Amino acid sequence: MKTSILAGALLLSSGFLFAKCGTGHTAPADAAVASSQAHNETDNTRVQVALLLDTSNSMDGLIDQAKSRLWNIINTLTTLRYKGKTPRIEIALYEYGNSRLSDQSGYIRQVTPFTTDLDLVSEQLFALRTNGGEEFCGAVIKEALDRLDWGGKSDDMKLVYIAGNEPFDQGRVSYKEVLPDAVRQGVYVHTIYCGSRKDGISELWKDGAERGGGKFFNIDSDRRVRFIETPYDARIEACNERINKTYIGYGKMGASKKYNQQQQDNNAKSLSAANYTERAVSKSKGVYKNESWDLVDRVKEDKAALKTIRQEELPAELRGKTAAELETVVAEKTREREGIQKEMAELAKQRQAYIDSETKKTGTNDDLGQAINTSILALAQQKGYNTAP
Repeated sequence: MKTSILAGALLLSSGFLFAKCGTGHTAPADAAVASSQAHNETDNTRVQVALLLDTSNSMDGLIDQAKSRLWNIINTLTTLRYKGKTPRIEIALYEYGNSRLSDQSGYIRQVTPFTTDLDLVSEQLFALRTNGGEEFCGAVIKEALDRLDWGGKSDDMKLVYIAGNEPFDQGRVSYKEVLPDAVRQGVYVHTIYCGSRKDGISELWKDGAERGGGKFFNIDSDRRVRFIETPYDARIEACNERINKTYIGYGKMGASKKYNQQQQDNNAKSLSAANYTERAVSKSKGVYKNESWDLVDRVKEDKAALKTIRQEELPAELRGKTAAELETVVAEKTREREGIQKEMAELAKQRQAYIDSETKKTGTNDDLGQAINTSILALAQQKGYNTAP
C-alpha cells in the first residue's frame, strides 16, 4: 500500500441495496437486473470489457481518469462492427485493494456484473472512493474470470483491464496459475501500471500482460486528463437536453432511473464540458438503450409491449390512455429521438474530426483511456472487426 495522494474513506451511495456475489463479496442489486441475459446463437457478437481498478490509497488519480474516460471508451466501442452488425457492448466493474474488508485474498468487490446499463456503470464508478489495503492482482483476475458471464462465441471480444501500482505477484493466488485459464477462455488480460515503465516491468505487470495474451501499458495516473473542447460541443449539449425529454419512465424503476440519467449527465459535466459532450455523444448511439425503464426503448425491443403494460406501470400523465393513444405518444417520442440522434451523429463526426486534427498538433494523451482505446482497436482488427466512422 502506497501513501495516499487524496486519501478518502469509502462511502457507498445512500440507500443502495446489495446482493451477494460470492463469500465476502457484494454487487449492486440493480446490476443483477441489468446484467447480461441469456445470449442465444442468433444474437450479435458481444464485446465485453471488465475493468479491475485498484482503489487503495494511492489510486485517486486512476479513479479520476476512469471517470473522465468512461464515455470516450464507450464511444470507441460503439464504432466496432462485426460482419456489418453492431456488437452488444457490456461493461463490468471491479474494485480491489481497498482496506474496508480484510481477508486472506485481499479486498475484492464486484461493483457491477456485465451490463448494458451504462448509466449504472457511471453511477457506481463515481461512487468509488480510495482507502488503504493490499492489492492482490491474481485474486481479482480469478474472481472476474470465475464470476462474470463471459460470452461463448469465438467471435466475441473478451477483455480484462487491470490497473494498479503494486507488485503483480502479491497474494496467495498466483497470477501465473490464473492467466492460462484466461487464455483458454479467450479472455485477453491487459495490464495498466500506474507509474514508470521500468517499475511496471520489474513489478511483473508486463509479464502479466504477456501471460494473459494482452498488452502492457504504463500511465501517469496523477496526470489530469486533457480534454479538447470543440466548436460543436454547445450544439451537442443542446441536443442532449432535448433528447432527455424523449424518455418515458415506466415500472418500479422508471422515475428513479430517469432521475439517475440526469445525475450521470451532471457527473460527466462536473469533470468538464468536453466530458459531458462525450457522454451526450454516447446517448446518440444504439448501445445506449434503457428498455428496462424507458417505454420508447421497450417498444423497440417488444412491439407488443403497450398491449400488455399495466396502468400502474405507466407514469401518471399516461394513465387512463388506451393502447392506441399510448402508441401515438410513443411513436411521436420515437421519431423525435431518432431525429435528434441523427443530428447529434452528424455533429459528433465533425467534432471528432476537429479533435483528431488538434491531437496531431499536440500529441495524444498518455492516460487510462488512451491505453484502453488503443488495445480495443488493435484486438478488433485482429479478430476481424472493422470500425465505422
